[in-house]
Amino acid sequence: MTPVIVITLVLVWQCVLTGYAYTLAGNAADEGVRAGTAAPRGARFGACEQAALHDLSGAWRGGASVTQCGGTGYVTADVSLKVPVLFPGSIDFPVTVHGHAGAVEEVKD
Repeated sequence: MTPVIVITLVLVWQCVLTGYAYTLAGNAADEGVRAGTAAPRGARFGACEQAALHDLSGAWRGGASVTQCGGTGYVTADVSLKVPVLFPGSIDFPVTVHGHAGAVEEVKD
């Protein structure tokens, strides 16, 4: 019975990590788009990417990528994270989760 319990716990933990990766990707996209809307158009991608990756710990940041930060009038950010196997910073599954966010550009007078 013990192996069944251990395998069940491992599978539940892996599901928790997958869900947490979705949460982190969505939050990173939100932070990136928030910074991107306030940045000047020429510096938008850099500000967006930096803000998106800022709150991720080193183990999660290693498999993260920001593919789009920009737009005119409506700013969007797309963040991708790799799903780790059992522990962040170890081996990654060949599965990537995506977070997407968008916001209307701030008007500066």
